[in-house]
Amino acid sequence: MGRSVVIGQYVPLDSPIHRLDPRVKILFVGITVVALFFMEQWLAFLSLGLFLLVLTFQAHLPFGYVVRSLRPVLILLLFTLVLHLFFTPGRYLFEYGPIHISLEGLERGLFIIVRLCLLVVCTALLTLTTSPVELTDGMEYLLSPFKRWGFPAHELAMMMTIAIRFIPTLLEEADRILKAQKARGMDFEAGGLVQRAKNLVPLLVPLFVNSFKRAEDLAIAMESRCYRGGVGRTRLRVLKMRTKDYVFLFTSLAIVILVQLLPFPW
Repeated sequence: MGRSVVIGQYVPLDSPIHRLDPRVKILFVGITVVALFFMEQWLAFLSLGLFLLVLTFQAHLPFGYVVRSLRPVLILLLFTLVLHLFFTPGRYLFEYGPIHISLEGLERGLFIIVRLCLLVVCTALLTLTTSPVELTDGMEYLLSPFKRWGFPAHELAMMMTIAIRFIPTLLEEADRILKAQKARGMDFEAGGLVQRAKNLVPLLVPLFVNSFKRAEDLAIAMESRCYRGGVGRTRLRVLKMRTKDYVFLFTSLAIVILVQLLPFPW
């Protein structure tokens, strides 16, 4: 399970995308995610998808590996499609009693699915090409202007990075507990919906206990190294924007804005 989850994992490669400043990648992903929610044409999605495909090849990442980032959200995508299929009014393609499937619901459901897929792939590209340390530094730099109003930029960046970093670790832990419980004869598929929910208790209890223990160990390790937040902290690598970072930032943002503003026919 853990190996199949791509979000939160970092792939250390030597590629032009990996060498970019993390602030540039965070800004690009943030603006692209916002732009995705304003796109209403299929050709806009297609153009942005092709651009993300080019970035994937530039990052030297296998295309199939990036696509695997969609696995954790497959149920959400299916649920979204079903909701739009059965609850969107319009021209009915199928009717059986109270059940109706409309053409507009099918189109809208597929539209939302494509939008979510692009959003997940775009976010996965950020974590796959940026190490947790770089991600923390980049977020802290971008949030540092808000420190003058008491905003805990360093603490927030550290929490977000630890949360993203521990997603694959927790999934590996859940997979290990699941296999151990099955080896003891536990059947997670038996019974109805309520019984299946009860069957998950032997999985969730040790998972929560191990998660709290892991969090406590991490806190003790940080305190033993005299960690006191961002106050007085020095850095091994100071982030510095280079010419290629500015070129990528302005070029990629120009492409995203152009895709957003072009009057596509559909």
